[in-house]
Amino acid sequence: MEQKNLPVSHSTLAAVLQQMGISDISHSTIRQSGSIARTLEKETGTEFLHLEMGIPGLPPARVGVDAEKAALDAGVASIYPNMMGTPDLKAQASRFIKAFLDVDQPGECCIPTVGSMQGSFTAFLLCSQIDPVKDTILFIDPGFPVQRSQTKILGIKSASFDIYEYRGERLREKLESYLSQGNIAALIYSSPNNPAWFNLTEEELSIVGELATKYDTIVIEDLAYMCMDFRKPLGRPYEAPFQPTVAKYTDNYILLMSASKIFSYAGQRIAIIAISEKIYRREYPALKARYNMTRFGDAYVLGVLYGASSGTSHSAQCALAEMFRAAADGEFDFVGEAGEYARRAALAKEIFIRNGFHIVYEKDGEEPVSDGFFYTAGYKGMTGTELMGELMRYGICTIALSMTGSRQEGVRVCISQLNRPNQFDLLADRLAAFAADHL
Repeated sequence: MEQKNLPVSHSTLAAVLQQMGISDISHSTIRQSGSIARTLEKETGTEFLHLEMGIPGLPPARVGVDAEKAALDAGVASIYPNMMGTPDLKAQASRFIKAFLDVDQPGECCIPTVGSMQGSFTAFLLCSQIDPVKDTILFIDPGFPVQRSQTKILGIKSASFDIYEYRGERLREKLESYLSQGNIAALIYSSPNNPAWFNLTEEELSIVGELATKYDTIVIEDLAYMCMDFRKPLGRPYEAPFQPTVAKYTDNYILLMSASKIFSYAGQRIAIIAISEKIYRREYPALKARYNMTRFGDAYVLGVLYGASSGTSHSAQCALAEMFRAAADGEFDFVGEAGEYARRAALAKEIFIRNGFHIVYEKDGEEPVSDGFFYTAGYKGMTGTELMGELMRYGICTIALSMTGSRQEGVRVCISQLNRPNQFDLLADRLAAFAADHL
Protein backbone atom coordinates (compact mmCIF):
# COMPACT_ATOMS: atom_id res chain seq x y z
CA MET A 1 0.00 0.00 0.00
CA GLU A 2 1.08 3.58 -0.58
CA GLN A 3 1.86 5.74 2.42
CA LYS A 4 0.55 9.00 1.00
CA ASN A 5 -1.75 9.35 4.00
CA LEU A 6 1.17 9.28 6.43
CA PRO A 7 2.01 10.80 8.78
CA VAL A 8 -1.38 10.53 10.42
CA SER A 9 -2.45 13.89 11.82
CA HIS A 10 -2.39 14.44 15.56
CA SER A 11 -6.12 15.14 15.44
CA THR A 12 -6.89 11.84 13.69
CA LEU A 13 -4.85 9.87 16.24
CA ALA A 14 -6.54 11.73 19.09
CA ALA A 15 -9.97 11.00 17.62
CA VAL A 16 -9.20 7.28 17.36
CA LEU A 17 -7.99 7.19 20.96
CA GLN A 18 -11.14 8.97 22.10
CA GLN A 19 -13.29 6.58 20.06
CA MET A 20 -11.61 3.62 21.79
CA GLY A 21 -11.89 5.19 25.25
CA ILE A 22 -8.10 5.49 25.68
CA SER A 23 -7.19 8.72 27.44
CA ASP A 24 -3.41 8.15 27.32
CA ILE A 25 -1.71 5.98 24.67
CA SER A 26 0.98 5.00 27.18
CA HIS A 27 -1.67 3.24 29.26
CA SER A 28 -2.89 1.09 26.38
CA THR A 29 -2.17 -2.62 26.52
CA ILE A 30 -0.23 -4.41 23.80
CA ARG A 31 -3.45 -5.62 22.21
CA GLN A 32 -5.00 -2.14 22.45
CA SER A 33 -1.96 -0.72 20.66
CA GLY A 34 -2.53 -3.21 17.88
CA SER A 35 -6.20 -2.22 17.73
CA ILE A 36 -5.27 1.46 17.47
CA ALA A 37 -3.03 0.63 14.50
CA ARG A 38 -5.70 -1.48 12.79
CA THR A 39 -8.26 1.31 13.21
CA LEU A 40 -5.82 3.80 11.69
CA GLU A 41 -5.19 1.38 8.83
CA LYS A 42 -8.90 1.56 7.99
CA GLU A 43 -8.96 5.34 8.39
CA THR A 44 -5.95 5.89 6.12
CA GLY A 45 -6.04 2.93 3.75
CA THR A 46 -2.37 2.40 4.52
CA GLU A 47 -0.67 -0.75 5.78
CA PHE A 48 0.82 -0.38 9.26
CA LEU A 49 3.91 -2.23 10.45
CA HIS A 50 2.98 -4.22 13.54
CA LEU A 51 6.05 -4.27 15.78
CA GLU A 52 4.07 -4.32 19.02
CA MET A 53 3.17 -7.96 19.61
CA GLY A 54 5.29 -11.09 19.76
CA ILE A 55 3.30 -13.29 17.41
CA PRO A 56 5.47 -16.12 15.99
CA GLY A 57 6.41 -15.33 12.44
CA LEU A 58 7.43 -18.86 11.43
CA PRO A 59 5.35 -21.94 10.54
CA PRO A 60 4.45 -24.25 13.44
CA ALA A 61 6.77 -27.17 14.05
CA ARG A 62 5.63 -29.88 11.62
CA VAL A 63 6.50 -32.67 14.02
CA GLY A 64 4.05 -31.20 16.55
CA VAL A 65 1.27 -30.78 14.01
CA ASP A 66 1.62 -34.37 12.81
CA ALA A 67 1.67 -35.74 16.35
CA GLU A 68 -1.41 -33.77 17.33
CA LYS A 69 -3.31 -34.92 14.25
CA ALA A 70 -2.43 -38.52 15.00
CA ALA A 71 -3.58 -38.12 18.60
CA LEU A 72 -6.90 -36.67 17.52
CA ASP A 73 -7.37 -39.44 14.98
CA ALA A 74 -6.71 -41.92 17.79
CA GLY A 75 -9.62 -40.46 19.76
CA VAL A 76 -7.98 -38.47 22.56
CA ALA A 77 -10.52 -35.65 22.12
CA SER A 78 -13.06 -37.73 24.03
CA ILE A 79 -10.73 -38.42 26.95
CA TYR A 80 -10.00 -35.99 29.77
CA PRO A 81 -6.29 -35.23 29.81
CA ASN A 82 -4.08 -36.24 32.69
CA MET A 83 -3.87 -33.24 35.04
CA MET A 84 -0.31 -34.17 35.98
CA GLY A 85 0.61 -34.49 32.32
CA THR A 86 0.64 -37.54 30.12
CA PRO A 87 3.43 -40.00 31.01
CA ASP A 88 5.09 -39.42 27.64
CA LEU A 89 5.05 -35.63 27.99
CA LYS A 90 6.54 -35.78 31.48
CA ALA A 91 9.30 -38.13 30.34
CA GLN A 92 10.12 -36.08 27.23
CA ALA A 93 10.06 -32.79 29.17
CA SER A 94 12.66 -34.25 31.53
CA ARG A 95 14.83 -35.33 28.59
CA PHE A 96 14.47 -31.94 26.87
CA ILE A 97 15.58 -30.06 29.99
CA LYS A 98 18.59 -32.34 30.38
CA ALA A 99 19.48 -32.01 26.69
CA PHE A 100 19.42 -28.21 26.52
CA LEU A 101 19.85 -26.95 30.11
CA ASP A 102 21.97 -29.82 31.48
CA VAL A 103 19.68 -29.97 34.50
CA ASP A 104 18.35 -33.21 36.01
CA GLN A 105 14.65 -32.49 36.27
CA PRO A 106 12.33 -35.34 37.33
CA GLY A 107 9.43 -35.85 34.96
CA GLU A 108 7.13 -36.01 37.97
CA CYS A 109 7.82 -32.31 38.55
CA CYS A 110 7.04 -31.23 34.95
CA ILE A 111 3.40 -30.15 34.67
CA PRO A 112 1.59 -29.00 31.49
CA THR A 113 -0.12 -25.61 31.58
CA VAL A 114 -2.28 -23.63 29.17
CA GLY A 115 0.71 -21.69 27.88
CA SER A 116 3.22 -20.02 30.19
CA MET A 117 0.58 -17.37 30.84
CA GLN A 118 -1.27 -19.90 32.99
CA GLY A 119 2.05 -21.04 34.39
CA SER A 120 2.99 -17.61 35.73
CA PHE A 121 -0.58 -16.83 36.87
CA THR A 122 -0.87 -20.00 38.94
CA ALA A 123 2.72 -19.84 40.21
CA PHE A 124 2.20 -16.28 41.46
CA LEU A 125 -0.95 -17.40 43.25
CA LEU A 126 0.54 -20.39 45.04
CA CYS A 127 3.88 -18.76 45.86
CA SER A 128 2.02 -15.91 47.56
CA GLN A 129 0.18 -18.41 49.81
CA ILE A 130 3.02 -20.53 51.21
CA ASP A 131 4.09 -18.06 53.91
CA PRO A 132 1.82 -15.38 55.40
CA VAL A 133 4.79 -13.03 55.78
CA LYS A 134 5.89 -13.39 52.17
CA ASP A 135 3.17 -11.64 50.20
CA THR A 136 5.04 -9.87 47.38
CA ILE A 137 6.25 -10.82 43.88
CA LEU A 138 9.46 -9.09 42.77
CA PHE A 139 9.86 -8.27 39.08
CA ILE A 140 13.33 -7.81 37.64
CA ASP A 141 12.38 -5.36 34.92
CA PRO A 142 11.92 -4.76 32.10
CA GLY A 143 9.55 -7.65 31.59
CA PHE A 144 6.40 -8.99 29.99
CA PRO A 145 3.67 -6.43 30.85
CA VAL A 146 0.83 -8.91 31.32
CA GLN A 147 2.66 -10.69 34.15
CA ARG A 148 2.43 -7.50 36.21
CA SER A 149 -1.27 -7.37 35.31
CA GLN A 150 -1.66 -10.91 36.63
CA THR A 151 -0.54 -9.90 40.12
CA LYS A 152 -3.01 -7.01 40.03
CA ILE A 153 -5.85 -9.34 39.02
CA LEU A 154 -4.90 -11.70 41.85
CA GLY A 155 -4.57 -8.89 44.37
CA ILE A 156 -0.95 -9.81 45.10
CA LYS A 157 1.53 -7.12 46.08
CA SER A 158 4.43 -6.52 43.71
CA ALA A 159 7.75 -4.71 43.72
CA SER A 160 10.22 -4.11 40.92
CA PHE A 161 13.49 -2.61 39.82
CA ASP A 162 15.00 -1.87 36.43
CA ILE A 163 18.14 -3.95 35.89
CA TYR A 164 19.58 -1.32 33.50
CA GLU A 165 22.09 0.05 36.06
CA TYR A 166 22.57 -3.24 37.93
CA ARG A 167 24.28 -5.69 35.64
CA GLY A 168 27.04 -8.00 36.83
CA GLU A 169 28.12 -7.83 40.46
CA ARG A 170 26.05 -4.66 40.94
CA LEU A 171 22.97 -6.90 40.84
CA ARG A 172 23.86 -8.42 44.22
CA GLU A 173 23.36 -5.36 46.41
CA LYS A 174 20.23 -4.27 44.57
CA LEU A 175 18.55 -7.66 44.72
CA GLU A 176 19.50 -8.24 48.34
CA SER A 177 18.00 -4.87 49.30
CA TYR A 178 14.61 -6.37 48.38
CA LEU A 179 15.03 -9.96 49.54
CA SER A 180 16.42 -8.94 52.93
CA GLN A 181 13.10 -7.28 53.78
CA GLY A 182 11.64 -10.77 54.21
CA ASN A 183 8.42 -10.22 52.24
CA ILE A 184 9.39 -11.51 48.78
CA ALA A 185 7.60 -14.79 48.02
CA ALA A 186 9.02 -15.12 44.51
CA LEU A 187 10.93 -13.17 41.92
CA ILE A 188 10.56 -13.39 38.14
CA TYR A 189 12.57 -12.47 35.07
CA SER A 190 12.95 -13.65 31.48
CA SER A 191 16.23 -14.63 29.82
CA PRO A 192 16.57 -14.06 26.86
CA ASN A 193 14.69 -11.02 27.97
CA ASN A 194 11.37 -9.65 26.82
CA PRO A 195 11.69 -6.78 25.78
CA ALA A 196 15.37 -5.86 26.02
CA TRP A 197 16.78 -9.16 24.75
CA PHE A 198 19.62 -9.13 27.26
CA ASN A 199 20.68 -12.49 28.61
CA LEU A 200 21.55 -12.90 32.26
CA THR A 201 25.14 -14.07 32.58
CA GLU A 202 26.36 -17.02 34.63
CA GLU A 203 27.68 -14.51 37.19
CA GLU A 204 24.26 -12.87 37.48
CA LEU A 205 22.41 -16.17 37.66
CA SER A 206 24.73 -17.37 40.42
CA ILE A 207 23.95 -14.20 42.38
CA VAL A 208 20.21 -14.72 41.93
CA GLY A 209 20.49 -18.37 42.95
CA GLU A 210 22.68 -17.68 45.98
CA LEU A 211 20.36 -14.99 47.33
CA ALA A 212 17.22 -17.02 46.59
CA THR A 213 18.63 -19.81 48.74
CA LYS A 214 19.80 -17.43 51.46
CA TYR A 215 16.40 -15.76 51.81
CA ASP A 216 14.29 -18.82 50.91
CA THR A 217 12.67 -17.13 47.93
CA ILE A 218 11.41 -18.95 44.82
CA VAL A 219 12.86 -17.88 41.46
CA ILE A 220 10.46 -18.05 38.50
CA GLU A 221 12.55 -18.15 35.34
CA ASP A 222 10.61 -17.48 32.14
CA LEU A 223 12.35 -19.34 29.30
CA ALA A 224 9.90 -18.42 26.55
CA TYR A 225 12.83 -17.67 24.22
CA MET A 226 15.27 -20.30 25.48
CA CYS A 227 18.42 -20.91 23.45
CA MET A 228 17.79 -17.79 21.31
CA ASP A 229 21.02 -16.08 22.35
CA PHE A 230 22.34 -16.42 18.84
CA ARG A 231 25.84 -15.26 19.81
CA LYS A 232 26.47 -18.76 21.17
CA PRO A 233 26.06 -22.23 19.59
CA LEU A 234 23.17 -23.19 21.84
CA GLY A 235 20.65 -25.81 20.88
CA ARG A 236 22.91 -28.83 20.37
CA PRO A 237 21.34 -31.58 22.51
CA TYR A 238 23.53 -32.83 25.34
CA GLU A 239 26.44 -30.63 24.22
CA ALA A 240 27.87 -27.52 25.85
CA PRO A 241 27.23 -24.64 25.83
CA PHE A 242 23.82 -25.05 27.41
CA GLN A 243 21.05 -22.51 27.99
CA PRO A 244 22.13 -20.65 31.16
CA THR A 245 19.66 -21.15 33.99
CA VAL A 246 19.27 -20.36 37.67
CA ALA A 247 18.54 -24.07 38.20
CA LYS A 248 22.33 -24.57 38.27
CA TYR A 249 22.62 -22.31 41.33
CA THR A 250 19.62 -23.00 43.58
CA ASP A 251 16.98 -25.60 44.31
CA ASN A 252 14.39 -22.84 44.79
CA TYR A 253 13.31 -22.57 41.17
CA ILE A 254 10.32 -22.82 38.86
CA LEU A 255 10.97 -22.85 35.09
CA LEU A 256 8.36 -21.73 32.56
CA MET A 257 8.90 -23.40 29.17
CA SER A 258 6.42 -22.55 26.43
CA ALA A 259 5.98 -24.01 22.96
CA SER A 260 4.72 -20.69 21.59
CA LYS A 261 7.98 -19.09 20.45
CA ILE A 262 10.61 -21.82 20.41
CA PHE A 263 8.38 -24.17 18.41
CA SER A 264 6.07 -21.54 16.83
CA TYR A 265 3.18 -23.39 18.45
CA ALA A 266 1.40 -20.44 20.03
CA GLY A 267 -2.10 -21.28 18.84
CA GLN A 268 -2.41 -24.51 20.84
CA ARG A 269 -1.60 -22.83 24.19
CA ILE A 270 0.73 -25.45 25.63
CA ALA A 271 3.69 -25.18 27.97
CA ILE A 272 5.19 -26.87 30.97
CA ILE A 273 6.02 -25.56 34.40
CA ALA A 274 9.08 -27.36 35.75
CA ILE A 275 9.23 -27.15 39.55
CA SER A 276 12.42 -28.15 41.34
CA GLU A 277 12.09 -31.46 43.15
CA LYS A 278 12.88 -29.74 46.44
CA ILE A 279 10.04 -27.22 46.06
CA TYR A 280 7.64 -29.77 44.54
CA ARG A 281 7.97 -32.10 47.54
CA ARG A 282 8.28 -29.42 50.21
CA GLU A 283 5.59 -29.23 52.87
CA TYR A 284 4.14 -25.78 53.55
CA PRO A 285 1.80 -25.81 56.58
CA ALA A 286 0.12 -22.56 55.45
CA LEU A 287 -1.42 -24.43 52.48
CA LYS A 288 -3.37 -26.82 54.71
CA ALA A 289 -6.33 -24.53 55.44
CA ARG A 290 -6.83 -23.57 51.80
CA TYR A 291 -6.18 -26.85 49.96
CA ASN A 292 -6.34 -29.52 52.67
CA MET A 293 -2.85 -30.55 51.62
CA THR A 294 0.58 -29.17 52.40
CA ARG A 295 2.91 -30.45 49.68
CA PHE A 296 3.61 -27.74 47.11
CA GLY A 297 3.31 -29.96 44.04
CA ASP A 298 0.01 -31.50 45.16
CA ALA A 299 -1.46 -28.11 46.01
CA TYR A 300 -0.32 -26.77 42.65
CA VAL A 301 -1.80 -29.51 40.48
CA LEU A 302 -4.78 -30.75 42.50
CA GLY A 303 -5.68 -27.42 44.01
CA VAL A 304 -4.74 -24.48 41.80
CA LEU A 305 -4.59 -26.04 38.32
CA TYR A 306 -7.64 -28.19 38.83
CA GLY A 307 -9.65 -25.15 39.83
CA ALA A 308 -8.21 -23.05 37.00
CA SER A 309 -8.56 -25.35 34.00
CA SER A 310 -8.91 -29.02 34.90
CA GLY A 311 -5.90 -29.66 32.69
CA THR A 312 -4.55 -28.72 29.29
CA SER A 313 -5.57 -29.93 25.85
CA HIS A 314 -4.91 -33.66 25.49
CA SER A 315 -3.80 -33.45 21.87
CA ALA A 316 -1.54 -30.46 22.57
CA GLN A 317 0.22 -32.50 25.26
CA CYS A 318 0.90 -35.14 22.61
CA ALA A 319 2.28 -32.50 20.26
CA LEU A 320 4.57 -31.00 22.89
CA ALA A 321 5.87 -34.41 23.92
CA GLU A 322 6.85 -35.18 20.33
CA MET A 323 8.49 -31.77 19.81
CA PHE A 324 10.50 -32.26 22.99
CA ARG A 325 11.49 -35.78 21.85
CA ALA A 326 12.50 -34.76 18.35
CA ALA A 327 14.58 -31.84 19.66
CA ALA A 328 16.34 -33.95 22.30
CA ASP A 329 17.04 -36.67 19.73
CA GLY A 330 18.62 -34.15 17.35
CA GLU A 331 15.93 -34.59 14.71
CA PHE A 332 14.45 -31.10 15.07
CA ASP A 333 16.76 -28.05 15.10
CA PHE A 334 14.39 -25.55 16.71
CA VAL A 335 17.20 -23.08 17.44
CA GLY A 336 18.40 -23.11 13.84
CA GLU A 337 14.89 -22.37 12.61
CA ALA A 338 14.45 -19.56 15.14
CA GLY A 339 17.68 -17.98 13.85
CA GLU A 340 15.51 -16.28 11.23
CA TYR A 341 14.48 -13.82 13.94
CA ALA A 342 18.11 -12.75 14.40
CA ARG A 343 18.38 -12.02 10.68
CA ARG A 344 15.24 -9.88 10.73
CA ALA A 345 16.33 -8.06 13.88
CA ALA A 346 19.74 -7.19 12.41
CA LEU A 347 18.10 -5.72 9.31
CA ALA A 348 15.48 -3.74 11.22
CA LYS A 349 17.91 -2.55 13.89
CA GLU A 350 20.26 -1.16 11.25
CA ILE A 351 17.39 0.81 9.72
CA PHE A 352 16.49 2.33 13.08
CA ILE A 353 20.11 3.27 13.86
CA ARG A 354 20.64 4.70 10.38
CA ASN A 355 17.80 7.11 11.03
CA GLY A 356 19.06 8.51 14.31
CA PHE A 357 17.66 5.99 16.82
CA HIS A 358 19.77 4.27 19.48
CA ILE A 359 19.50 0.92 21.24
CA VAL A 360 18.45 1.47 24.87
CA TYR A 361 19.44 -1.85 26.45
CA GLU A 362 22.46 -2.42 24.27
CA LYS A 363 24.92 -4.65 26.16
CA ASP A 364 25.41 -7.76 28.27
CA GLY A 365 28.50 -6.66 30.14
CA GLU A 366 30.88 -5.48 27.45
CA GLU A 367 29.21 -7.49 24.70
CA PRO A 368 26.41 -6.11 22.48
CA VAL A 369 23.11 -7.89 23.04
CA SER A 370 22.18 -10.64 20.64
CA ASP A 371 19.90 -9.97 17.71
CA GLY A 372 16.62 -11.77 18.21
CA PHE A 373 12.89 -11.47 18.78
CA PHE A 374 12.96 -8.00 20.40
CA TYR A 375 15.12 -4.94 20.81
CA THR A 376 14.66 -1.53 22.38
CA ALA A 377 14.95 1.78 20.56
CA GLY A 378 15.08 5.37 21.75
CA TYR A 379 15.16 8.75 19.99
CA LYS A 380 16.84 11.90 21.20
CA GLY A 381 14.64 14.30 23.12
CA MET A 382 11.60 12.02 23.22
CA THR A 383 10.02 10.06 26.04
CA GLY A 384 8.96 6.52 25.30
CA THR A 385 5.31 7.56 25.29
CA GLU A 386 5.98 10.41 22.87
CA LEU A 387 7.99 8.13 20.63
CA MET A 388 5.30 5.45 20.61
CA GLY A 389 2.67 8.03 19.61
CA GLU A 390 4.84 9.60 16.92
CA LEU A 391 5.82 6.28 15.38
CA MET A 392 2.14 5.35 15.26
CA ARG A 393 1.56 8.45 13.13
CA TYR A 394 4.13 7.08 10.64
CA GLY A 395 2.45 3.70 10.40
CA ILE A 396 4.71 1.91 12.90
CA CYS A 397 3.10 0.28 15.93
CA THR A 398 5.27 -0.32 19.02
CA ILE A 399 4.84 -0.17 22.79
CA ALA A 400 6.51 2.25 25.21
CA LEU A 401 9.16 0.76 27.47
CA SER A 402 7.32 2.19 30.46
CA MET A 403 4.67 -0.50 29.84
CA THR A 404 7.32 -3.14 30.59
CA GLY A 405 8.41 -1.72 33.93
CA SER A 406 11.47 -0.05 32.41
CA ARG A 407 12.61 3.31 33.81
CA GLN A 408 14.35 4.12 30.51
CA GLU A 409 12.89 6.14 27.64
CA GLY A 410 12.18 4.27 24.44
CA VAL A 411 10.00 1.65 22.77
CA ARG A 412 9.98 -2.13 22.39
CA VAL A 413 10.39 -3.36 18.84
CA CYS A 414 9.25 -6.89 17.95
CA ILE A 415 10.37 -8.11 14.53
CA SER A 416 8.44 -11.36 14.29
CA GLN A 417 5.72 -9.92 12.04
CA LEU A 418 8.18 -8.52 9.50
CA ASN A 419 7.50 -11.47 7.21
CA ARG A 420 7.92 -9.90 3.74
CA PRO A 421 10.97 -8.20 2.17
CA ASN A 422 8.92 -5.13 1.19
CA GLN A 423 8.09 -4.51 4.85
CA PHE A 424 11.75 -3.65 5.47
CA ASP A 425 11.54 -1.17 2.59
CA LEU A 426 8.42 0.34 4.18
CA LEU A 427 10.22 0.56 7.51
CA ALA A 428 13.17 2.32 5.91
CA ASP A 429 10.95 4.83 4.09
CA ARG A 430 8.88 5.60 7.18
CA LEU A 431 11.78 5.99 9.55
CA ALA A 432 13.52 8.23 7.02
CA ALA A 433 10.40 10.39 6.87
CA PHE A 434 10.20 10.38 10.68
CA ALA A 435 13.83 11.45 10.97
CA ALA A 436 13.40 14.23 8.40
CA ASP A 437 10.44 15.60 10.35
CA HIS A 438 12.18 15.42 13.74
CA LEU A 439 15.57 17.02 13.11
